[in-house]
Amino acid sequence: MSNQLSSEAEPCCPPLAREPLTSDWAGDLARMFKALGDPVRLRMLSMIASHQGGESCVCDISPAFDLSQPTISHHLKVLREAGLLDCERRGTWVYYRVLPAALEQLSAVLATESGVLPGSACTCTCAPTEALQEIVS
Repeated sequence: MSNQLSSEAEPCCPPLAREPLTSDWAGDLARMFKALGDPVRLRMLSMIASHQGGESCVCDISPAFDLSQPTISHHLKVLREAGLLDCERRGTWVYYRVLPAALEQLSAVLATESGVLPGSACTCTCAPTEALQEIVS
């Protein structure tokens, strides 16, 4: 991930609403969000993150899903390649843990903070809720 390095004084990732994403950063984030776009992978990440000790053996993950072992392995591989998980082999089992920096990056980019760019040159004469209704309709 190109934006995982950060200084202690400044968060790794300014919120989406504060400044536009660079092309590289958008690619990194898109891979993570795409991996989390699958309900099985989202559940797996949640299961691993909430497991005692912050890590989970694949033998603990598999029974929670009605999926074959190769499919479980594929989903875990996608999460690893997206930079959301790390793993360690211990004997015959593989243990997975969530990378806190990845979750912090996702959280930081979704934070609701005002932007620093000038507002739009386009103006809407209606109230914001009315404008939303016009778009939805």
